[in-house]
Amino acid sequence: MPTTSDDPRLQRLVTAYEQLRHDNLAALLALYAEQAFFKDPFNEVHGRKAIGRIFAHMFETLQAPRFTVTQAMSAGEQAFLAWEFRFLRAGAQPLVIRGASHLRFSAEGLVDMHRDYWDAAEELYARLPLLGPAMRWLRRRLAAPQPAGGTQADGG
Repeated sequence: MPTTSDDPRLQRLVTAYEQLRHDNLAALLALYAEQAFFKDPFNEVHGRKAIGRIFAHMFETLQAPRFTVTQAMSAGEQAFLAWEFRFLRAGAQPLVIRGASHLRFSAEGLVDMHRDYWDAAEELYARLPLLGPAMRWLRRRLAAPQPAGGTQADGG
């Protein structure tokens, strides 16, 4: 991690992301507040369990997913990560998505807000030969299924 913060909360989070595997997902989730908010281009949820479903879905649908944090900074309760996310697709070349995460820590030192920023059009959609139908399929495919009962932030 070339640029880092001496913030121990952020250090723990970076380590958890860079060592993330399906079998140690609980270690990452333990760093999130019970009702944490998470948003990325495909998901918007509240709650540690819903966040866990997103990452579990990632491991179920992608081959060899891996995060590398390239920068980490914090100021007070706010933090920022720049990262690369690598994964394999069956029969295709490895893909790399570059993005950033804005984080906020609670008074207890847990992540209570996590917002990912990355350009889905550049990083994924532009690589698809049949842009229209493939974009709709990909969005449905990558969105983690959520049970009924209001676990998504939009009340769905």
